[in-house]
Amino acid sequence: MPEGGTPMRGSAAPTSPGAWDARSEALLGTPALAPSGTLDLRAPAPEDPVEAAPSGIAPSPGTAWTAPEPTPDTPEPADAVVGAAPGAGGEPEAAAAHAPGPAPAARPSVSVPAAPGPAPTASRPRRGTADPVKVLMHRHRELCERAVDPLEIAAGLEAQGFTDRTAARFRHRDVFSLAEELYARVPRGQEKPAAAAEPEGARAPWVLASLAPGGVAGLAGIGLALSYGPVRLAVGAAGALALGGALVLAVRRGPLRAPDGGTVPAAGLWTLWLLAYAAGGDGLLEEVLSGGPDGPWRLTPAPLLALALAVAPAAWGAHLFARRARRRIADSRGLADFAAATRPLLLGTVTLQLLALTALLALTGFSPGALALGALLLLARLLTVHGFPETASAALGAASAGEALALASVLAARLPLPGFDALATPARALVAAWGPGAVPTLVCGAAALGLLAHATGALARASAHVTP
Repeated sequence: MPEGGTPMRGSAAPTSPGAWDARSEALLGTPALAPSGTLDLRAPAPEDPVEAAPSGIAPSPGTAWTAPEPTPDTPEPADAVVGAAPGAGGEPEAAAAHAPGPAPAARPSVSVPAAPGPAPTASRPRRGTADPVKVLMHRHRELCERAVDPLEIAAGLEAQGFTDRTAARFRHRDVFSLAEELYARVPRGQEKPAAAAEPEGARAPWVLASLAPGGVAGLAGIGLALSYGPVRLAVGAAGALALGGALVLAVRRGPLRAPDGGTVPAAGLWTLWLLAYAAGGDGLLEEVLSGGPDGPWRLTPAPLLALALAVAPAAWGAHLFARRARRRIADSRGLADFAAATRPLLLGTVTLQLLALTALLALTGFSPGALALGALLLLARLLTVHGFPETASAALGAASAGEALALASVLAARLPLPGFDALATPARALVAAWGPGAVPTLVCGAAALGLLAHATGALARASAHVTP
């Protein structure tokens, strides 16, 4: 029986007096003495008093013992473990002093294997955050390698849908700063020089080309004024062909030149139709409304002369718009900032062109239809130059269709079919109210307003000002 304890009953009670000491040590969590009289410190203390094996019986491998919680019936094991370390001679001093009874001569060592647990894992270093700019650099490597400056990369990213908000995901405040890093990090075998300012000598060819339509139209006008009969007809035909060639030369050089492959072939046909209608459309509409034409109708070449002379200010306006817009890219710190600075440039360019054309029309013969046509042609050319030829061609085609529809509706009303006479009612009412010039004014003005609304958004983007 243990000292001061209750008699143990059951199959777990020791049957010999010497077994009480080992059983008590097991219950108290005291390490058993080795046969040599030293403590076996390598073996862990028993952990589960209920599953503790009797003295002299080694537990089965893998059995985990738990140290018992101190209870009122179980004395604290502190006195048994204090000083349990062997002394200088290797003798257990404190353990022998606190033994509950006479220590046996030889006590078998109870070695308890440690419970198998998870192997200690080495602490892994935290994985660093991936570089998002590097991923973007590989994705747009071709754009970054062929760019001549960071502005071209910014324009290319913006054309693919990048915004300042998207650039924030790549740890940049705007698309321009992101483009600067991409330009600096992409390796180049041979650095391309940055686009230099246009020298003064390089402007001479396109300046002369922009003056050519006005010069040809002026000579043709003088020839028409001095000739009569068949000679005048020949002079008019030769002047029309020369004017067409001069216009082609003007739009293929300088700031009115579209990038390679950036034009729609049908746009040239629509432009020729609009110019031809400006010269003789009003006279033809009057003849058709009056039951003709019975012969040659009235031609008005004055609007053509004013439009040809306006090619030079249009080229200068396009040149200044492109140059200042590209400079705004370098000065802006965001796409919204660039758009806010570019829209006034576009509106100012259109306004200056309208003022110049109004002054030229005042000298040659004012026509509101020619003024609306001049605005339409300027906006269509600006959109073509800056990468939106389909929109420009669609607007020119719509204006041409409107003018042709006015003529066709009057001719269709002559058919002896019921209801067809009502087709000419809109054209008759419009001409009766404001004259034949109201048709090109209304049609070209509506198309020009549509292009202006589109251009304020399209030409305010950085991608529209990439150097071709």
